[in-house]
Amino acid sequence: MTARDLAYSLAGTTMSGRFVCGDSPLPRPALLLVHGAHGLDRFMLDTAVRLADLGFAVLAVDLWGGRALPEGPQQIEARIGACLADRAAWMARLEAARQALAAQPEADATRIGMLGYCFGGSSALEFIRTGGAVRCVASFHAGLDLVANDWSAASAGRVLLCTGSDDPMAQSTDLQRLTAAMSAAAVPWEADIYGGARHAFTEPDAPGRPPFARYDAYADQRSWAAMADFFTHCLA
Repeated sequence: MTARDLAYSLAGTTMSGRFVCGDSPLPRPALLLVHGAHGLDRFMLDTAVRLADLGFAVLAVDLWGGRALPEGPQQIEARIGACLADRAAWMARLEAARQALAAQPEADATRIGMLGYCFGGSSALEFIRTGGAVRCVASFHAGLDLVANDWSAASAGRVLLCTGSDDPMAQSTDLQRLTAAMSAAAVPWEADIYGGARHAFTEPDAPGRPPFARYDAYADQRSWAAMADFFTHCLA
């Protein structure tokens, strides 16, 4: 296993991602892994290793910069609010990460996908919606309410949505709105909906977790399998 910190910058902000890949043949299909609101934490770093074990070259993105790990609703809302207030700057950070990944010798720059968790899922969907140069995007329990409607600039990639039926950030109205927008723009999509699953269903429960979030072993395992199969086909 190869693992190294990978620094890249944009507009004076230095971001410190984590690049991980296994020993499968070169060059490898590549994945950008986008963390949720809590930043590039241990859960995301461990997820990058799991993805590398599947044969991908992975860059765990540092969206906030400086490996910041926001704590509490106030810090988290400030970070997300800044992205929503300037979507161009939000997407530019993801593009900087994409370019950093594409420049790695282990990665195949022509076969890049993106996977996001929670706010990272919203970020990934926004990236492909606005024309980001990736082949495909998968999202786990994304905030679908944050994704805009106009998909006319979307790159010709595929989208996988893995969402819980009881996630207040991905209500059925938002799912219908989003899938209708993708269909209207001829963006191929598929959605896996897990009955009874709440927000953040892949992430371990911890003290102080809000009541709308809960780990769900079945949804976690099924969504991981769906994602692995999705990227295997899309990045072949």
